[in-house]
Amino acid sequence: MPGDDLLGGGDAEQESNLERSRITGELIAGMSGLSPSEMPAALCRNCVALIPEVSGLSISVLADDADTGVVLCASNDVSAHLAEIQFTLGEGPCREATGLRAPVFATDLTRAQDSRRWPLFCPQATKAGVEAVFSLPLASTGSALGTLDLYRDRPGSLSADRLRRALLVADAVTLAVLALDRGAADFEGVVAWLSGAESDREEVHQATGMIMMQLGVSAEEALLRLRARAFTQGRTATQLAKAIIARTTDLHDD
Repeated sequence: MPGDDLLGGGDAEQESNLERSRITGELIAGMSGLSPSEMPAALCRNCVALIPEVSGLSISVLADDADTGVVLCASNDVSAHLAEIQFTLGEGPCREATGLRAPVFATDLTRAQDSRRWPLFCPQATKAGVEAVFSLPLASTGSALGTLDLYRDRPGSLSADRLRRALLVADAVTLAVLALDRGAADFEGVVAWLSGAESDREEVHQATGMIMMQLGVSAEEALLRLRARAFTQGRTATQLAKAIIARTTDLHDD
């Protein structure tokens, strides 16, 4: 994975492993004894404390088809919105990071290089006051479970030390989520929290199925239509999916 050289080798690698274990322990301990509804905010608070240089962050996980996802938590409304619209638009740093299973850094979203790369996402991000995004995959057994996305209100790269810490935090988030998902006795209710997050993904899948039946289109086209309508209406894919399921809207007039 790009950036591995920043973690060093030999003694440096051992030191990184120890720091990764310490960070993972801090993240898990920070959610101990909390109710499921309190855990997402606690996870974000702990991550922000570990990476204070960013303006905000979000953690997203992918569906099995890696084409849809859900925002597990975000440190503020802007971070939550930018994470969600990447799944709505079908483009952005987090989508690319999961596809590559490698970090993706957008150090200046106002530059033509990034705006050509993500022509729909960049205007939305800069309008929200974000000018740099760093997406780090949550990797496990060769696949990407999701991403840790870092947002800054000014352009520029992360220093080597800050990037090293961010990579370790992403590793720790992966380990923490996997550990919590096992439902250890000390973390009762965590599985309920994760299952609650899964419901958002299920809503998108259910709405996609309804669109397939209504319009007689493939799953791929149904999802594309869902995203397109959400974008034109200024809503997220999840928000539109809920409206379709509730039968307060449909896509017959597309």
